[in-house]
Amino acid sequence: MKFSKSLLLFGAGKSATVLIDYLKNKSAENNWQLVVADNNLEVVQAKLEDHPNTKAVKINIESEIDRKQLVANADIVISMMPPFLHYLIAIDCIEFGKNLLTASYTDTKIQSLSDEINKKGLLFLCEMGLDPGIDHMSAMKLIDEIKSKNGKISSFKSHCGGLVAPEDDDNPWHYKISWNPRNVVLAGKDGATFKKDGQVFENSYAKIFDTKEQVAIPGLSLLSFYPNRDSISYIDLYQLDDIKTFIRTTLRYPSFIAGWKKMVDWKFTDEIENIQTAGMTIADFFTIRFKDLDKIDLSDTAIIELFEYLGLNDHQTKLPMNNGTFADVLQFVLENKLVLKPGEKDMVVMLHEIEYFIGDTLHRIESSLVTVGKDDQKTAMAKTVGLPLGIAAVLILEGKIIDKGLHIPIIPSIYGPVLIELAKESIQFKESHF
Repeated sequence: MKFSKSLLLFGAGKSATVLIDYLKNKSAENNWQLVVADNNLEVVQAKLEDHPNTKAVKINIESEIDRKQLVANADIVISMMPPFLHYLIAIDCIEFGKNLLTASYTDTKIQSLSDEINKKGLLFLCEMGLDPGIDHMSAMKLIDEIKSKNGKISSFKSHCGGLVAPEDDDNPWHYKISWNPRNVVLAGKDGATFKKDGQVFENSYAKIFDTKEQVAIPGLSLLSFYPNRDSISYIDLYQLDDIKTFIRTTLRYPSFIAGWKKMVDWKFTDEIENIQTAGMTIADFFTIRFKDLDKIDLSDTAIIELFEYLGLNDHQTKLPMNNGTFADVLQFVLENKLVLKPGEKDMVVMLHEIEYFIGDTLHRIESSLVTVGKDDQKTAMAKTVGLPLGIAAVLILEGKIIDKGLHIPIIPSIYGPVLIELAKESIQFKESHF
């Protein structure tokens, strides 16, 4: 069968489920071919479901010959691989003159390719997922609208979190995993930098979860947040040079923040110390770390309840590995105790808080998004991470996005048409003006 265009997707993990569904339908509508490559062929085949115009490929992404052959035959490439592997795909895309999209942060290795991308007249669109991605697009829409009214922005706060849907919230952490569990374990390890009231703060990993601030979103209980990575670098990208407050954060319920602070303080996320775990139960694992009982405040019943839920007294569940770091074991514990059960739903929540002046008059905007998943496979996380990528890829193939170079979605020619299409998929913000 002759196809007019070919889309190539590397990676078929949890966050790719809704993206694959979207691209399957668009490929059938337009007589395009969708090729999905992953090291687990059965997973790809299950998600493609023998859909017309699709092809499943098993690949070791580090196999240069196989990777290059796939890229050479594609019209556009999407990478949902772990971030450190994007560079391999990017090099091939430059060699064969293919546009590339990822949902990951733009790291220094990708940035180093900027001149070659420009010389080839290609579009590399990074940070095209949820956070980063939808946060950029929705924020820049507001910022550009304010600037068009000669407004001067004094404060920008952007919050985003993947949570469990209220109807399936049945544990004291008020959290269930709907994305890469390793990322949950390691969240915040790089520290965070942000600006508040004119002062730049650099919070260490140990301090990130030491927060009491909360936000209110209509229809939900109060949420807490912790600062997310390097907010400062986005001040220039958003063209807000003289702003007084600028911070990007991750949303969680207050109990999670309190419990995770103890996880960090008690070094359960340590990736260095290797422990022998053969024959151990989850309870044994906690005993290793709590051998010095002075570390536990037994009077703090809320914290004890959190750790009991994770298996503080679970003498039945055996650890599957013979050895590993505390982070390795903690990942297993979270996957065992905080997993979305079949049919359960997750929820993505985003909130922008912006203050600005027009003349001497202070104005404030709150723009919020709440999206609930369909089930434990077609999650809100998969929807909000995957759809921006799929929509952008289709718009590029249709000639509706024509930008060239290395970009994130902060310019109107990219965020405008993508936000319109996201709204058709029920990903739309509600704005309140004060």
